[in-house]
Amino acid sequence: MSLISPSTTSSYGSINHTHKSPPSQDNLTSDDIPTGALPGPSTNGQTTLHRGLSSRQVQMIAIGGTIGTGLFLGTGRSLAQGGPASMLICYSIVGAIVYITLLLLGEMATQYPIPGSFNAYATRFFSPAYGFALSWNYWFNDAISVASDLTAAQLVLDFWNTPNSWIFSLSLWMFLVSVNAIHVNAYGELEYWLSSLKVATIVIFILLGLLVNVGANREYRFIGFENWTIPGAPFVGGFGGFAIPILSLATDGGTESLGITAGETKNPTGACHGILLFYLLSILLIGLNVPWDYPNLSNKSSTTSPFTIVFKKFGSTTAASFMNTVILSSAVSAGNHALFAGTRVLYGLAKASQAPSVFARTTRGGVPLPALFMTSSISALCFGSSFIGSGQLWAWLQNLVGVSNQIAWLSIGIASWRFRAAWKAQGRPLSEMKFRAQWTWPWGPPFVVLQGWSSIIPHFSAVDFVSFYIELFVMGFMYLLWLLVRQALPHHAPATSSSTPPTHPARQPFFDFVDVAHIDLFDDEHEEQFDKHEDEVRVQRMRGRASWAWALYYYLVA
Repeated sequence: MSLISPSTTSSYGSINHTHKSPPSQDNLTSDDIPTGALPGPSTNGQTTLHRGLSSRQVQMIAIGGTIGTGLFLGTGRSLAQGGPASMLICYSIVGAIVYITLLLLGEMATQYPIPGSFNAYATRFFSPAYGFALSWNYWFNDAISVASDLTAAQLVLDFWNTPNSWIFSLSLWMFLVSVNAIHVNAYGELEYWLSSLKVATIVIFILLGLLVNVGANREYRFIGFENWTIPGAPFVGGFGGFAIPILSLATDGGTESLGITAGETKNPTGACHGILLFYLLSILLIGLNVPWDYPNLSNKSSTTSPFTIVFKKFGSTTAASFMNTVILSSAVSAGNHALFAGTRVLYGLAKASQAPSVFARTTRGGVPLPALFMTSSISALCFGSSFIGSGQLWAWLQNLVGVSNQIAWLSIGIASWRFRAAWKAQGRPLSEMKFRAQWTWPWGPPFVVLQGWSSIIPHFSAVDFVSFYIELFVMGFMYLLWLLVRQALPHHAPATSSSTPPTHPARQPFFDFVDVAHIDLFDDEHEEQFDKHEDEVRVQRMRGRASWAWALYYYLVA
């Protein structure tokens, strides 16, 4: 997810091929800040963030941030309502879209590694008004994600028949707010270890899932594709059921999180290889080992994780409890990540004068407490589960988060399309690009399929329809709002000479689409810095006895 929001102004209106040295943090002005970026830490008091995350923490957070409750719990909903074949096909389709999206984001992030990720690129290459709406949409997405993850924690506790699980959610909410209120390093260290646990658990699950399928289960029998041939399988729910798995994967989008670190890695697609492999193998093994009609797999009052079911089939209640504990920690991790990201998005909006200035205030430790409290207050929605059921509430929140993630993917595609158009319009050679996904040219900027079929087919559901599509209307409203505000702001025509200052406001076009022919493609470009020692170590590893293992490692994560 993007942690920073776009700026209100653009400094890319004209081409300037000269590079100026960066100003000191104490002397930063709005003209020195890249579009979509925030000023860095300074020493001037209570309105700046502190850089407290290490590269170790950032890399693991980026990878672990894509593995959350959508995978651990959402697969249960996908299997119950779509069936094993629908789940595998849809996850493969969306996985391909995610992969291409990361390639497109990687092109921009390696060329312009500025804070703001895809929000900044949408502002710079497409439209500042769209960037404004996108930032507010993503703040809402993060805030809702916290509520979704706290509700997921209640569902996980049902495995142990815990009464009044909302009390645990309240305690967890207070814990997350406290951690994020202390210091950025407290968030980073907690998220690092929780993300590490999730990655390790996925690897263990894949190994156990294979063993369970070939006979290492309580019945000591070979399962194979048996659950694909039971009545109703492998496709459940027809066309409407086919849509559910796509949205469930979208709730764990996370591609935008990888974009934050893409500008600092040699291979922006490496981490995505491993993540997609983890997802697809997990989905395949779930569909093979868990029947779609497993009791309480997904209903209005509860949802059971297929991961826990597979561990239980392995023959150990203790192992199932361990898996459930990991899923609970995943909910904590996802909520922690969403709360941190949402707080920074709101802080960024305030710094860019696109939200009340009170949200730009920080403590001496660099924590934006007003933005933190505002973001965390939205998560109070999770306590509504006492009235409508945890399972139903979680499904609605997942719909909201899923559509928001897909809007992000679409926005990355739009920004990439405009970036490539600008590169071509200005005649820059492709060889000057730091990273280029050659096989995606020219069709690369992907399409996005917004879900909602199941709210219409086979029966219309007003509540489900709103949970799927309300964010589209909110996004459009915020976009038009900024265009109207922009029209109301004074805008003077540029002076023709120093002796003829502007005397009257100039009319400006209603829409603020960026002219690709006049974008400064040189400003903020990344300058190559090769690490000679790291390259030498890599060459030695590839020549050693375990060269095959290192080759796999560098392919997946390096």
